[in-house]
Amino acid sequence: MTGITAARSQDYPARTATVIVPFAAGGPADVTGRIVADIFSRYLGQRFVVENVVGAGGTTGAIRAARAPADGYTILSGHLGTNALAPAFYPNLGYDPQKDFEPIGLTAEYPELLVARKDFPANNLKEFVAYAKANPEKLNVGHAGLGSVSYIGCLLLHSAIGIKPTMIPFTGTAPVLNAMLAGQVDYECDPVLGTLGQLQAGTVKALAIAAKKRSPLLPDVPTSHEQGLPEFDIAPFYAVFVPSGTPQAIVDKLADALSKGLNEEAVQKRLAELGAESVEQSRRGPKALADLVKSEAARLLPILKAASEK
Repeated sequence: MTGITAARSQDYPARTATVIVPFAAGGPADVTGRIVADIFSRYLGQRFVVENVVGAGGTTGAIRAARAPADGYTILSGHLGTNALAPAFYPNLGYDPQKDFEPIGLTAEYPELLVARKDFPANNLKEFVAYAKANPEKLNVGHAGLGSVSYIGCLLLHSAIGIKPTMIPFTGTAPVLNAMLAGQVDYECDPVLGTLGQLQAGTVKALAIAAKKRSPLLPDVPTSHEQGLPEFDIAPFYAVFVPSGTPQAIVDKLADALSKGLNEEAVQKRLAELGAESVEQSRRGPKALADLVKSEAARLLPILKAASEK
């Protein structure tokens, strides 16, 4: 590190920084990104402004972040899709999720739910599997775009059941739900937060949570493990990254600030209200995140590559 770079790292942050959220406002990615920006603003004493850069399953925003100067002033609040699994869906991706980013730390994990329209014939996962196997050509599945967590979740479900139904892309969770309420879409797979309001209103129904333990927000919804389909297990990570080559001193400052923020009771409460699993101390920081990206890519890429080949 040159003297100038070292001095700059010590002064960091000296001006406003941008947190890129590669998805539309209002969804889990956006809410998580805003929590992150707020933590950095408070602990590092400068403004961290969220910019929603949407398109191509989050990869448009991820490319912009990957190509930004490696100076700590452009940060990506990415997730399982953008930073581990995108190569399965975008052969000419334009960035390498593992080589073009330095991990800062894990923010949250949101277990996914299988949610169906209110009058869907199945009322639990066993009935769903039986119906899906008998009527795969009748099913319409909504998702928030190729490579989005809702797309990945349902691909994993279909792979576990052995079906390839019609998958219909939308621009986000809200339009998927609107289509489901209108009866155009049969089901979707999405983090708890995305569908919680509709579930509480009784306009859609949850058949399973794709996890080992039930969600405190929906204690009556049985898990995929309880219902005999453990392969449907997905809690996408949401995490913070900076472009490769960012000085270590800046990486350390950001990782430290994020961890301090995650220790706050108010932040933990907010994330719990969103249906997130809290991140224990041992799973925080750059190394733990790098390991998580590698292990999830190794677990899911082969399944997703096979499932997305029609």
